[in-house]
Amino acid sequence: MKETVLFLTRHGQTEWNLQKRMQGHQNSELTALGEQQAEWLRERLESEHLGAIYSSTSPRALHTAQILRGNRSLPIQQQASLMEINMGIWEGMNTVQIEQDYPLQYSHFFTSPDLYIPLPSGETYSRLEQRVIPTIEGIISDNVGLEVLVVTHRMTLKVIMAHFLGKSLQELGGLPDILSTALCKVTLTENHTSVDLYGDTSHYH
Repeated sequence: MKETVLFLTRHGQTEWNLQKRMQGHQNSELTALGEQQAEWLRERLESEHLGAIYSSTSPRALHTAQILRGNRSLPIQQQASLMEINMGIWEGMNTVQIEQDYPLQYSHFFTSPDLYIPLPSGETYSRLEQRVIPTIEGIISDNVGLEVLVVTHRMTLKVIMAHFLGKSLQELGGLPDILSTALCKVTLTENHTSVDLYGDTSHYH
């Protein structure tokens, strides 16, 4: 029976992560630690026989994917649908300011995603789910029997992992956070899916 293995991770730490500013569809550069986190994960994945690498089109994810690729000659397949949730006017804002100005929305964003109503131009979690889950299903069907690396973002990855864990959006807020370059691993066969790792950071030095 063919086994498909997905390794999924979040990009390394960025400047805005340090400044506690929301990123969403906007971008900031990886910090020196963010690059180091990616190097640690690259070492951890060195012995894996990756058959494909996918990344969000956000530069922070792409930079992380380039480090993780190491010496492999694989192309990095960019997918805009793997981008972070669009946070609308929150993007670039400090979380302290957001929590002060929009306490209910901010609380719902993290703890009750099903109740979260974005401000103009933002994205609901169900919209995020509708764009990212078909992408992940497409990646699986295009790479049956291979090991695949997917580099994405904090909330996008939580939605993906909730899908594999059979959790609803109502239960998403209860899932553990996923840190920078934390590793998730999902093994799929024709009739079985197992989540082998969730947000694992044992490669941190």
